[in-house]
Parts: sequence; structure tokens; C-alpha cells
Amino acid sequence: MYTHEKNIIKAGLPASEAKRAIIMIHGRGASAESIVSLAGHLNLDDAAIYAPQASNHSWYPYSFMAPVKENQPALDSALQLIGNTVLEIVREGISLNRIYFLGFSQGACLSLEYVTRNAAKYGGVIAFTGGLVGQELNLDNYKGNFERTPLLITTGDPDPHVPVSRVEESIKVIEGLNGAVTSRVYKGRPHTIQMEEINLANDLILKTDGEF
Repeated sequence: MYTHEKNIIKAGLPASEAKRAIIMIHGRGASAESIVSLAGHLNLDDAAIYAPQASNHSWYPYSFMAPVKENQPALDSALQLIGNTVLEIVREGISLNRIYFLGFSQGACLSLEYVTRNAAKYGGVIAFTGGLVGQELNLDNYKGNFERTPLLITTGDPDPHVPVSRVEESIKVIEGLNGAVTSRVYKGRPHTIQMEEINLANDLILKTDGEF
């Protein structure tokens, strides 16, 4: 089992010049650079971008639906790395309500797991094909109040890695913590990110006319 060293790719504006920040979390087998490449399609001209890199290009070794103990200590290490990244952004002068999260696949699962364990008023959350982590969800892990933070959760049906039933279960947990969830299930969609999903993320989560 492995833990994750701090290795964060930064892009976009420096925090001192940015109106907001986004933490972009890559999927299994991918890289921080690959998830940052999405930024050109997103409304992030005013944002500082932080993309942590997983050791061995994987945040945890097994399916997100495996028993949590099988994915330890990698899972806790990954969650700690995200938490440390949030603290770094706050120290650089960007408040929680101006911090956004985006992930794909394993990165989407990790994003949702982090924000739901630490529910607060964030800028927004974009989970392209993901759900909360564990064979069964331990509801004691999920605490806080999203204060109507907007979240977008998408998936395919069927998806080879993320069952629609787990997406639906995750949405119930998040809404129970006062998250404002928009979800989309795309019949027959392969395990990828469609332009329609990117457009939704821009329209619903990354609107640039909001008050900070």
C-alpha cells in the first residue's frame, strides 16, 4: 500500500490575482497534467488551478466500491492531501466559498468523499462519473453543512466502474447535508467526459457572474 507525496501542478492565475480556486483531481492511470488540460474548456479565466498528482497514478488500489479498509492507507492519504491543498489555498487568501472541486472517475469519487466528509459552503463541486466511497457507506463519516453549495454529478448507464445506484445513494447523503445537487445519467455513454457535461459544469457551477 502507498501514501501520496505532495506533488501539485499549478496553473491558471496566481492565487494573489485570482478570484477563486479550483482543485482538479485526476482519475486512475491519469495525471495532474491530463486533468488540467480540461481547464481550456471551462470558465476558469479568473481561477487559480491546483491539481494534485497521485503516487503511482492511482489514488487508491481497488474499486471505490471495495471495503474501505482494502483501500487504506492510500485513501486516507489522498483525502489528507486534498485537505492540505485546501488549507494552502486558504492561507493564500482564497476563502472556502471560493474554492471549487472537479474530478473524473476515481478523482470524482475522491472529490465527493472529501467534500462530504467536510461539508461546508464551497464554490461548487463537479463530479464527472463518481460516487461516495466504500462497499457500504458509513454515514458517520459525513458531517457538516453544504449551505446549498451547488454540486454536479454525472455518470453513464451502464458505467463499467460506477453503478447508477451508488450515484443515487450518494446524492441522498449529500442532499441530507444541504447540498444542492444536479445530476445527469447518460444512457449508453462510455466512460468519458462529454462536451454536454462540460457545458453543464460551466452553466451550473462555474458561472462567472456570481458574487464572491
